[in-house]
Amino acid sequence: MRLPTLAIAAVADAGKILEVLATLDKYQWLVFVSANAVHYAVQANGGNISHRLTAIAAIGQATAAAIRQAGMVVDLLPLPPFNSEALLAAPPMHRVEGSRILIVRGEGGREQLAETLVRRGALVGYLEVYRRCLPQVDCSAVRALLSVGQLAAVTVTSGEALENLLAMMGEEYRPQLLAVPLVVIAERLRPMAAGFGFKQIAVSRQATDAAMVAAVVNTLTGETR
Repeated sequence: MRLPTLAIAAVADAGKILEVLATLDKYQWLVFVSANAVHYAVQANGGNISHRLTAIAAIGQATAAAIRQAGMVVDLLPLPPFNSEALLAAPPMHRVEGSRILIVRGEGGREQLAETLVRRGALVGYLEVYRRCLPQVDCSAVRALLSVGQLAAVTVTSGEALENLLAMMGEEYRPQLLAVPLVVIAERLRPMAAGFGFKQIAVSRQATDAAMVAAVVNTLTGETR
């Protein structure tokens, strides 16, 4: 069962996006952190981005696919587990002193990528092209499963999604939800989930659908795939 816990919308000020995209020639690297970042940047620019000599990095495979679909070339795709840490481990990201880097993301994303690049001597800017919202969806089916103890596992791919899930279930169903095995997409989410009170937390080995499925199977059966 799928339950959207994040809604994505364009930022209100599209003019600012256009202003920044018009100056891409001054950046040595353009980093897209998600497929949504690609989609909303391209959408704001009328369907294309002319990046001239700027090199493009993608955090993960879905982001890389979105970049290629938009007619751009992916110059850097990190190795698994396809996250900010993996991108920072890539050799080109260790040779950024004096480089100007533009990170395209949603409002209020993680700061680790920019902070690390700045420590390595880069000049880093943000282009925030979308915002995350609490979705208006019917949660009754999930609540019904929780009320009779028939929800076997929950998967979550971001901290904000986890926060929204708790808010959407409400205080009445919080104890039942916290008792369900939780599978998260990255180790950084484990302490957050534990802080909320989840009792059984598993971490996917990679940020991919296949790895998440394997983590769920392992959580429920003890088997490893």
